[in-house]
Amino acid sequence: MHGATSGASVDSDAARGIRLLTDPTRLRILGVIHESSEGRALVGRLATELGLTQPTVSHHVKTLLGAGVLERVPDGRQAWYSIAPGASDRVEELLQTDAASHASDEVLARVASDLADRFAGVFSPETVGRYVRESHELLVERSRITRYLPSLTSRFAAERLDALATQQAGTTDGPPEVLFVCVQNAGRSQIAAAMLRHLAGDRVRVRSAGSEPASAVKSTIVAALDEIGVPIGGEFPKPLTDEVVRAADVVITMGCGDACPVYPGRRYLDWELDDPAGLPIARVREIRDEIDGRVRGLLGELGVNAA
Repeated sequence: MHGATSGASVDSDAARGIRLLTDPTRLRILGVIHESSEGRALVGRLATELGLTQPTVSHHVKTLLGAGVLERVPDGRQAWYSIAPGASDRVEELLQTDAASHASDEVLARVASDLADRFAGVFSPETVGRYVRESHELLVERSRITRYLPSLTSRFAAERLDALATQQAGTTDGPPEVLFVCVQNAGRSQIAAAMLRHLAGDRVRVRSAGSEPASAVKSTIVAALDEIGVPIGGEFPKPLTDEVVRAADVVITMGCGDACPVYPGRRYLDWELDDPAGLPIARVREIRDEIDGRVRGLLGELGVNAA
């Protein structure tokens, strides 16, 4: 078990702002609003287009509204939501889709500056900048991500830096760290990670990655989790990197063969599960429920009671 350094665990206003605007579900909401012909949308339309329940969309919309990212205009018994003028430049930057699949140097420098503030006292600005550039290239080359690339670069670099801080701290008094790895990091590993976060809360640190990551989490996965009230959160497919394996206490693989490096002192498990990609929603639900049972069993082994 590990505990991150105190500097990495302290939330600043800047860090909270980064997470607020880089959550993939919120980015999708902002994207639909941004691309609508009138620049506004109703919660019902957002839910239908994104394949989510209205309560889930309402939760994210309320968060964005409270942060001043969205503005609300009542229309009888309905309410339209649009991007607040003061947030439009930042939102457009985060929604950037670059024809060459690369964020600009200026945007990456801004991402690095934000993260340098978050990890001040833990990593130098030069180290943070290097991780931002590496993370950007990994997402472009291995995940082939083109949409929301600046914001996902920020999240990916932050996760890698968090893992590196945990590894370097070398303490054993924190919550256990679990890493789920599958091929695309868009199905099985995302279900397992979401389930474990939902059941364990902050009593277990959860990460996921893919040996050949896809560009987005499968819509059927989001829908299957949403219908039982398990949020996908800010998750997105990301490449497997060395520091997240080294930071883990338990590494659980799902169909990715020998892609995951083996290091001493870690527990490795292999869960044989069908890949839900391309399967009908009924079969995805069955896989989801099987993973739920395995996750609950893992919690028992870790000595953590399910919430």
